[in-house]
Amino acid sequence: MLTVLENLPAGLLDLPATELGNHLAGPTLIHLPGRMAEPLFVSVLLHGNETTGWLAVREFLARNLPGGLNRRLSLLLGNVQAARAGLRMLENGPDFNRIWEGAPEHPAAEKMVQQILDEMRRRRVFASIDIHNNTGRNPHYACVNRLHPAYLQLARGFGNTVVYFLRPRGVQSRAFSTLCPAVTVECGQPGEAPGTKHAREYLEWASRQTSFGDQRPTDLDIYHTVAIVRVPESYSFAFDGEDVDLRFHPDLDHMNFVELPAGTTLAHVPTDRPLRLHVTDESGADVYERFLAIANGQLRTRVPVIPSMFTRDARIIRQDCLGYLMERYPIESEPI
Repeated sequence: MLTVLENLPAGLLDLPATELGNHLAGPTLIHLPGRMAEPLFVSVLLHGNETTGWLAVREFLARNLPGGLNRRLSLLLGNVQAARAGLRMLENGPDFNRIWEGAPEHPAAEKMVQQILDEMRRRRVFASIDIHNNTGRNPHYACVNRLHPAYLQLARGFGNTVVYFLRPRGVQSRAFSTLCPAVTVECGQPGEAPGTKHAREYLEWASRQTSFGDQRPTDLDIYHTVAIVRVPESYSFAFDGEDVDLRFHPDLDHMNFVELPAGTTLAHVPTDRPLRLHVTDESGADVYERFLAIANGQLRTRVPVIPSMFTRDARIIRQDCLGYLMERYPIESEPI
C-alpha cells in the first residue's frame, strides 16, 4: 500500500493535489536529504480534501531544495486517491487520520502505519508535523497530545493558540508523540492563501530548529478538548427551515473558539421525538447530560463551553462529528 522513495519524482511539485493520484500509486513516503541528520516528518493530505499542507510543502521545497534543506525531510503524501476525488476519504475506505493506533477493519492501512512508524523510529525522527484544514470557521491553531515542554515549544512555533486532546484516538500526532515532539496544525479552510503562507513559514521555522528545550512557553492560550459531539445516524438535521429532527443554528460554525455561556441555543428541535446527541469524553463515557439539554424545543448548553471545529458540512458531520467542546487549560496545570 505504501510507496517509499529516496528522491522527489520529476514534476511532482507542479501538480495540484487533485493530480497526485494520477502519478502516485497511493500513499507515498519521500525521504529527502538535508544538512541536519535527524529528519523532520511532515504529513499532508491524510484527509484528501485538506489541500493546504500540499500547497505549503510545494512552496517550501521550491524555495529550499535548490540550496539544500537545513534538515532531512520525510514527507508523507497521504490519501492521494481521495484527493483526486476532492474527498476527505473514499467511501468505505479508511480515514487516514484515524488509523494510527490500530485499524483492524483496514489491515493494509494498519500495516502501512506500522511500516512508517518503524521507519521513522529507525531514522531517529526529530519532530512531526501533520498539516490539516477544517470546514468550520476556526482560527489557526496547533494541537498536541502531550503537555511536555518540547511539544509545546513545537506548537508555539505555529502560534500561541494550542488545543490539547486525547480523543479521537488513531490520529497521526498521537502515534508520533511516542517517538518525538509531534503536532497537528489546523490552517483554516482549504484554498485560503493565509493558511498556505502560515504553514509554509512554519515548515521553514521547524526545519531551522536544532533542539527543543525543557522550558514550557508561558504565553500560550491552551484549550483542553473535553468532549466530542456526534449526531446519531437516525437523526435528520439541517441548518435552514427544513422539516428535520434538528435544525442547527445557521451560524453554528461562528461559535468556534467563543466562550458560550450556559443556556446558549445550538439547535431548534421541532419534534416531539426524544432526542439525545452522542457526547463522549476522553474515556469514551457518555457526558451528554453534563454539557447539553433540550428544553422548550431548543438544544442548549447546560454549562459554559468553548466549541471548536463546529461545521456546517453535512458529509463531515456524518463521517466524523459535529465538533468538539473545550475548556481553558491553565498553563501551570500538570499534564493529565
